[in-house]
Amino acid sequence: MHLIRHTLAGLRVLLLLTVLLGVAYPLAVTGLAQVTLDWRASGSLVTEAGAHTTSYDDAVGSALVGQDFAGAEWFHSRPSAAGDGYDPLATAGSNLGPTSPDLLATVEERRAAAATEEGVAPSAVPPDAVTASASGLDPHISPAWAAIQVARVARERGLDEEVVRRLVADHTQGRTFGVLGAPRVDVLGLNLALADLAGPGLED
Repeated sequence: MHLIRHTLAGLRVLLLLTVLLGVAYPLAVTGLAQVTLDWRASGSLVTEAGAHTTSYDDAVGSALVGQDFAGAEWFHSRPSAAGDGYDPLATAGSNLGPTSPDLLATVEERRAAAATEEGVAPSAVPPDAVTASASGLDPHISPAWAAIQVARVARERGLDEEVVRRLVADHTQGRTFGVLGAPRVDVLGLNLALADLAGPGLED
């Protein structure tokens, strides 16, 4: 009799906790996020006009997820090791250590390719141009990597280099709270600004 009573009590507690913590709490947090965080709660989606949106139909990317911008007329993102590249469902770095021959070979290959494309010495290519981030989804690049790409992008788009440099400066974010992290350039925002200025859009 005691066993049955204890079992029923345990099942009631299990049911109560399931409803509270498995249903009510997640719904409350999701609802609060939708009200207070708006577009960020839906994935920080961005439209081609650079506006925030909660609609996947209007979105061309996320402010939180890097993507592959193919073509010499675009600023290139940091390399990605997530799935086939920039895959949010397979977010990960390469997990290769600094002594890995595979990593060293990949870095040298990327360094040579970047140096050739940008017309600079291999030693001038910054680290984030040749290494993937821990998530493989980093949406930012360093100001140094952006600066090296200015001449190519300006040439491909028929723009004055100073105009492109100003766009880079406009999309460069400082350290978080002035002390955390490093200055960084928002690649999606920068490329959207380029598309708005002149030339093909991201969906062309």
